[in-house]
Amino acid sequence: MYNRDPLSRVLYIDLTSKKHWVEDRKDLFEEYIGGTGVAIKLLREEIPRGADPLGPENVIVMATGPFNGVYPMASKTVAMFKSPLTNNLGESHAGGRSSVAVRLAGYGAIVIKGASEIPIWISVHGDKVSFHDARALWGVRSTHTVGRVLREIETGHGFRTIMRIGRAGERMVRYACVVVDTFRHFGRLGLGAVFGSKKLKALVISGKRGIPIADKASYRKVYDKIYDAIMGTPATKKYHELGTAENVLPLNELGALPTKNLQKAQFEYALELSGEKLAEVYLGRRVSCAHCPVACIHLGALREPYKAEAYFYKTTFVSYDYEPIYAMGTMLGIKSGAHLLKLLDAVEVYGLDAMSTGVALAWMTEAFERGMITEKETMGVRPSWGEYVSYLKAIELIVEQPNEFYSALAKGTEYAASVYGGRDFALTFCGNEMPGYHTGPGAHLGYALGARHSHLDSAGYSYDQKMVGKEISVEGVVDYLIQEERWRQVLTSLVLCLFARGVYTPQVVVEAFKPLKWEVGENDLKEIGKKIHLLKIKYKLDEGFDYSKLRFPKRIFETPTPHGNISPEFMSTAVELYRARISEELKQLEPTLSG
Repeated sequence: MYNRDPLSRVLYIDLTSKKHWVEDRKDLFEEYIGGTGVAIKLLREEIPRGADPLGPENVIVMATGPFNGVYPMASKTVAMFKSPLTNNLGESHAGGRSSVAVRLAGYGAIVIKGASEIPIWISVHGDKVSFHDARALWGVRSTHTVGRVLREIETGHGFRTIMRIGRAGERMVRYACVVVDTFRHFGRLGLGAVFGSKKLKALVISGKRGIPIADKASYRKVYDKIYDAIMGTPATKKYHELGTAENVLPLNELGALPTKNLQKAQFEYALELSGEKLAEVYLGRRVSCAHCPVACIHLGALREPYKAEAYFYKTTFVSYDYEPIYAMGTMLGIKSGAHLLKLLDAVEVYGLDAMSTGVALAWMTEAFERGMITEKETMGVRPSWGEYVSYLKAIELIVEQPNEFYSALAKGTEYAASVYGGRDFALTFCGNEMPGYHTGPGAHLGYALGARHSHLDSAGYSYDQKMVGKEISVEGVVDYLIQEERWRQVLTSLVLCLFARGVYTPQVVVEAFKPLKWEVGENDLKEIGKKIHLLKIKYKLDEGFDYSKLRFPKRIFETPTPHGNISPEFMSTAVELYRARISEELKQLEPTLSG
């Protein structure tokens, strides 16, 4: 496989010395395509074993792939780092204009090293890299304000991405996110805290380079074929009309919607938080990521009256998707769309991951109900299912960390439960808070065994739903999880939005490579996906991940799923089979992986 694209240029930025340089890493892009594959290799090259995730030795790798800016729905950028939440592999994907901006700036990847002594922001406009004093922006309450200021100051309008952190990142809340172009995020696993530890307030990227296409005639044919397939897919219609919020009612009906800290899996007010209801009452706009025709980003218009003025209203646009609805809605027993949007706006303002925040607040509520924590710890906040005002205050206190309890909660649900009790109902997997699917064993095995402990690693929830009414075998679910995660390594190396996974089959991917003059076959893709997957697992094992110490929250066994109650014996058997298969493959590929 070969390419002559500037994709192989890697920009290195050292925050300590305020220096930057470019290296041609054609070797990496030829072997690992881009995105996830290149990012894990660069991470392994740059970060020492056992590095402190909040120390200057941690690195941030942002990588794009050969399809970014070339084919529709190739709209994501991969960020790879060591997570301060799990103390292991951190990986997060963001859309917006991020990937197109990086590619038009003339790079395939960016590596950020070291730490600054003072708050800074970095601008990358093509070959020009600048370091700016950000002390005036440090401490600004809202990420919206920071974005507005940078939009006025920086050049590159229309081709530009603005990534920034909020107060949560500055205060190094372990699940702080990086806000990208206002409505997208590097959400999971604490990249915002890593930015904060490096005193990196924002990263602005733009460029005006072209992306060379070797065979333009065949490219247009392939492009049109992919575009037509995307626009003719029922799933695409769903993502445009209602977005992933459409999942609320089907999951509720199935009995798979985590509610009130998973004390149950159905919510009596699910309709009020559904995609249908939100669209009917609050939908204000639909927005697309760059080079995506779908427009799956749904913005709710939250209209609030000014207290001192009659007939004067403030309208705030708030992005909503299924996962934030689950975490900040059903998990907290929120009964109103307006109250949900207020909570989602709060996490947006502070720059928090909505999923981790919601799970942390749900644990806090149950711990308070059980008397494990009192108003002394919560500083007068009385968390109660459905009472959004108390949650708004708790979010602020998590960010500011005025006492030991909120400082503990800012380190993640698992850490807080280890200090105050309630680990049985602390819904975390290897330190990462649970996604929004209680569909059966496949989902929870995926959270535990996936390389980044995300529902998007291997879509075990999808397997569960396909198998409703059928018997799930240990061998079947383990085989599915491994194979699906490996193919997703290919998709996230290209780098595609996973909503397009049904369109970008192996055959289509091979066909799409041809106009770019990349020589790759289906078997090549399969082997690359396997190798990337094993590289990520090897990194995790090197950093202390241990299959024998995997712990499933007791709560997932207590609350029935569409497959009935999950068996602890089934889960332990599946983990052992998964471990055995991976261990054998690691032995076979050890010389290659160590290279």
